[in-house]
Amino acid sequence: MIENDGVATIKRHLKTAPTQPGVYRMFDANGDVLYVGKAKNIKARVTSYTRFDQLIIRIQRMVSATRSMVFVTTRTEAEALLLEASLIKRYRPPYNVLLKDDKSFPYILLREDHRWPQISKHRGARRNKGRYFGPFASASAVNETLNTLQKVFQLRSCSDSMLEGRSRACLLHQIKRCSAPCVDKVSADDYAEMVDETRAFLEGRTSHIQKRFAEAMQEASDALDFERAAVFRDRLRALTQIQSHQSMVNAMVDEADVIAAAEKGGQIGIQMFFYRNGQNWGHRAYFPRHDKTEGIGDVLEAFIGQFYADKPVPRQVLVSHDMPEMALLTDALSTHAGRRVEIAIPKRGRKADVMKEAIRNANEALDRRLAESASQTRLLEGVAELFDLDAPPERIEVYDNSHNQGTNAVGGMVVAGPEGFMKNQYRKFNIKSEDLTPGDDFGMMREVMTRRFARLLKEDENRERGMWPDVVLIDGGKGQLSSVVETLEELGVSDVALVAISKGPDRNAGREQFHMPGRDTFTLPLNDPVLYYLQRLRDEAHRFAIGSHRARRAGDIVKSPLDGVPGIGPKRKKALMHHFGSAKAVAGADVRDLMSVDGISAAMAQAIYDHFHDR
Repeated sequence: MIENDGVATIKRHLKTAPTQPGVYRMFDANGDVLYVGKAKNIKARVTSYTRFDQLIIRIQRMVSATRSMVFVTTRTEAEALLLEASLIKRYRPPYNVLLKDDKSFPYILLREDHRWPQISKHRGARRNKGRYFGPFASASAVNETLNTLQKVFQLRSCSDSMLEGRSRACLLHQIKRCSAPCVDKVSADDYAEMVDETRAFLEGRTSHIQKRFAEAMQEASDALDFERAAVFRDRLRALTQIQSHQSMVNAMVDEADVIAAAEKGGQIGIQMFFYRNGQNWGHRAYFPRHDKTEGIGDVLEAFIGQFYADKPVPRQVLVSHDMPEMALLTDALSTHAGRRVEIAIPKRGRKADVMKEAIRNANEALDRRLAESASQTRLLEGVAELFDLDAPPERIEVYDNSHNQGTNAVGGMVVAGPEGFMKNQYRKFNIKSEDLTPGDDFGMMREVMTRRFARLLKEDENRERGMWPDVVLIDGGKGQLSSVVETLEELGVSDVALVAISKGPDRNAGREQFHMPGRDTFTLPLNDPVLYYLQRLRDEAHRFAIGSHRARRAGDIVKSPLDGVPGIGPKRKKALMHHFGSAKAVAGADVRDLMSVDGISAAMAQAIYDHFHDR
């Protein structure tokens, strides 16, 4: 039996399984990771998989598919938990609870390595020197805070090059959002004071700032300097406005992430609120991938471990539900943070009120998600009926090409399924064939299809990984469809539904025509929801292809003719440009002139000359 092969594999690996804490990985026949687990005693944990009849059906399927295992030991079980979370994020195994939306969070950066410190939005690696404040839940939350900071403290947000290149104040100064240090509209001492006030505000120390603004406004008013008094009045008003958005409840939560979970219809939604320095810096909803048999505590625990695997941990994490290994998770997060971290379930008081708010948001977000899923299910059922499919499609791939008179040609593929657009599955294809006539859309489509399906046949011939499309939708007419049909026939692919969508008469949206092999061209009623859905798929493919083409074209614009010369790296290119002034002058130089440049030997000079003279 198939399951005995998996059990036999596990028993074979048990002979070398360690008894220490650590992490184990289970692999299928293709070498793909099926599952990542952690254990206090690896051998004891893995032994449980050999009792096949006692396992639930989902785990039986996993064991049956297992063909190899790898063990990694750690010093403690807490370290094993951290390693497990890191490996799950890396390999995305199908049998683990998986945090799918894992985008980096934006921060506010107060750069202090310049005479005039700059405040800006930051995302990614922390290479710049300065203070980072965050995380914020979204770019909009950062932008809202930055907008207020500009009104209140008027620090510069422009780049160093823009600051140094200005001869007069910019528009931000005119609308009182910048103190214009670029043209000495503010003294160094006053600007340093504004920097201190900005830092204090972001650290939550706002009361003394408010008091100072009020005193300054009164002093200016008493001195009959009403223009200066109005400046402090506006700054005080902006500061009061943002403080009014923070409720009294928030003030009781100094530094914490509030994580609430809700469960409905076999799906779990998680809502996170980010509190720093007594301020609410936004919230975000997550919907981890999990099996319906897994409880809300297990999913919440796996989510927290993966979420903080590559993010800073606050001093306190407030959660809505108990978790099986909360004490172990606390130790792991404390190890990761290098300080004590508390995980708690608030039962009473204002923190409990904050949690109730988070739970309400989690339920509302999950309701919206389920409603969208139901709507998506109905649309996919309509697609199946329209295209005569046996079942609603799990994966729809949509293709479009973009070019500019044949140059910088790019093919784009977007993917959609039951949960909407799958953006991590999008692919672009830089058209490489030199035999194509510029602007040959049919030839470009043939190349894209050949590369896409040849790779599928190589990597997933047995169609076990869910990467094969049920429907291929092409932005084009009968010509593009014919080229795709011929290409797939040559590759031996015959069981994928092929559809081309073209604009109707006068290219009016809503009158699109659909073309399928063996069927007459057909249209849909103007108000058909399935038509709107297919239009949206087509438009998304068009947007993605156009964006990829523009990015490639922009890259070509900044390319230098010297980039194509063999042996010319950044240093030699810089030396040549400094000596001759332009790439055109380099191309017109003779060998003797090229040899006069530092770092250019006689052989290199000859190679450069030959490159530009087709020799």
